[in-house]
Amino acid sequence: MKDHLAPPLSPEKFQGPLVTAKGEARAEVLLTHPETLWFNTGTLCNIECMNCYIESSPSNDRLVYITALEVESFLDQLDDRAWGVREIGFTGGEPFMNPDMIEMARRALTRGYDVLILTNAMRPMMRKSVQTGLADLKKAFGDKLTLRISVDHWSASRHDLERGSGSFEKTLEGMRWLRDAGIRMAVAGRTVWGETEDEARTGYEALYQREGFEIDARDPGATVLFPEMDESVDVPEITTACWGILGKSQDDVMCASSRMVVKRRGAAAPAVVACTLLPYEPEFELGATLAEAERPVRLNHPHCAKFCVLGGASCSA
Repeated sequence: MKDHLAPPLSPEKFQGPLVTAKGEARAEVLLTHPETLWFNTGTLCNIECMNCYIESSPSNDRLVYITALEVESFLDQLDDRAWGVREIGFTGGEPFMNPDMIEMARRALTRGYDVLILTNAMRPMMRKSVQTGLADLKKAFGDKLTLRISVDHWSASRHDLERGSGSFEKTLEGMRWLRDAGIRMAVAGRTVWGETEDEARTGYEALYQREGFEIDARDPGATVLFPEMDESVDVPEITTACWGILGKSQDDVMCASSRMVVKRRGAAAPAVVACTLLPYEPEFELGATLAEAERPVRLNHPHCAKFCVLGGASCSA
């Protein structure tokens, strides 16, 4: 939920795709090493979080359920384009609300991809049909399947502050089932609590040890800590000169290695967008096919600066 009382960004920033407010050349990112193709399974979710960047909720269907046949079409395109992708990611909303989720994962796994599913591990995942499907995928594909669980904080009080009273325990119930089923898990947390990274990872480490979860709290790919994505915060624009100034490479930014497929409500077919963070922004829609989506991405949004370039975050494992 966005804070509508927060001061707006400077109106001059993030307006033109080619130049910044100061007239400097805006940075762009080439698709240099595709590693992950994401699918948004739909924005419907069983809960409504305080600060969901995609505003998922039980009533938000701006992105509708994508189907297994539509996923299959893009997997065919991956074969044609020879991108070299190693991972197929599924995000939402809550992916397990999509009735095709197990079948979509099966089709990607059958083609040899690693599959990453982002979930809150609550009621939609705990339905018997989903549990049976996940157990079958585990038996057939082993650790090629990973579920990344949203655990906003290692304490119940702070997690529930974001996701609602009792949600921490419900998520732990799901994680215990995954543990007992032998299904590989990772965790996504948040860095908005005034803790150092070491304090946060120590807290998660204690939680994992207490619950017997085989998750490495010190591995940034296994316990991913995401910065806040607040569009009301004033952040600098990224220019072509920033790479050298910051000592960073455009190859490290998420849109150098991934794209996401979405299906908008009322659309006849899915579309490809630049990344998982900007599914609604028309400027970041790249076309209807992977071939069209190979073009560069201009970093013309606050998330590009704060989350990807300055925060150094990535949604991939």
